Amino acid sequence: MKDVYSTGEAAKICRVSQQTIIRCFDSGKLQGFYVPGSRFRRIPRESLVKFMKENQIPLSNLDSSKKKVLVVDDTPEIVDMLVESLERDGRFEVKTATCGYDAGLLTQQFHPDVIVIDYVLNDINANVVCKAIRSNPGLEDTRIIVISGLIEDDKIQGLSELGVDAFMRKPFQIDDLIGKMVELLKI
Repeated sequence: MKDVYSTGEAAKICRVSQQTIIRCFDSGKLQGFYVPGSRFRRIPRESLVKFMKENQIPLSNLDSSKKKVLVVDDTPEIVDMLVESLERDGRFEVKTATCGYDAGLLTQQFHPDVIVIDYVLNDINANVVCKAIRSNPGLEDTRIIVISGLIEDDKIQGLSELGVDAFMRKPFQIDDLIGKMVELLKI
């Protein structure tokens, strides 16, 4: 358990942008101190807890060491397999969505560290979801892994322009997916 947090760490815990934390710090809404001889701000744990309570930010975010994963796929067998494997791994907290609409809602509420999304969903394709995620500054650190067995090779190249961090073709090995998540999240 940490006693002092950087503005970046506080932003991740509160699920807001680092600029929001800096503005709150600079305005006095979030108490802390500057590292002597620098412009770096630090926030003591007690101040962060007080700030989170005042702003109805769940304190569960503070001590969760598990990385949050949102699995978005409309094939129940794939969702079940991914959830079971990720939870058994022990490093991940997993939520699921079966359509783009639910994925959007859960992304806003859950603030996942990584989203594993099927390229082709019943209601939408992953392009729309990725654009929405990348247009939200509060989700700039969210990693996106697109999975698909149906996507054409020329569209795979365009995924990086949408802010997709990795692509995996179905069928894939679950260990390869977990390895890619660990690499992207640096855990």
